[in-house]
Amino acid sequence: MQDVLLVVDMQKDFVDGSLGTPEAVSIVPGLVRKMKEFEGPVLFTQDTHETDYLETQEGRFLPVEHCIRGTEGWAIVPEIAEARSGPVIEKNTFGSKDLIGVLKEMDEKEAIRSITLAGLCTDICVISNALLIKAYMPEVEIRVDASCSAGVTPESHRTALDAMRTCQIRILEEGGD
Repeated sequence: MQDVLLVVDMQKDFVDGSLGTPEAVSIVPGLVRKMKEFEGPVLFTQDTHETDYLETQEGRFLPVEHCIRGTEGWAIVPEIAEARSGPVIEKNTFGSKDLIGVLKEMDEKEAIRSITLAGLCTDICVISNALLIKAYMPEVEIRVDASCSAGVTPESHRTALDAMRTCQIRILEEGGD
């Protein structure tokens, strides 16, 4: 049985770029520590948009260009990139269908006991991927490390954690188990 860590969208635009927040900046050191200490595979998602972003449905709802492929804001922040040990899965929407394929393939090779999510944004991409994984892998324990995640606002972070808790996703506080 294996445990998997999924680091969600720790990119410059979400940390200290066009959509960055002080809360996002503050989780970086703890997440680097978690990645280095984690015993199991570590996967990464990377929000990826093209230059036509503002013409997409997401772009019309959130008209702030971010994570445009090849830009500085698209890059995983240096501290996380330097500690990165596993594959990066690009995604062009909140939840990643490709991630599900990777996880199912991993599970076929060696059963996955748990998947812990951490990163950005709790209330958009973390919750979307957590619920997507829960739908496709209902018997795997899904966890979210609240201390290594941040939302668009502190309030929306807490709301997303409460919603995930209601959906039988285990919320880890203060980096614990």
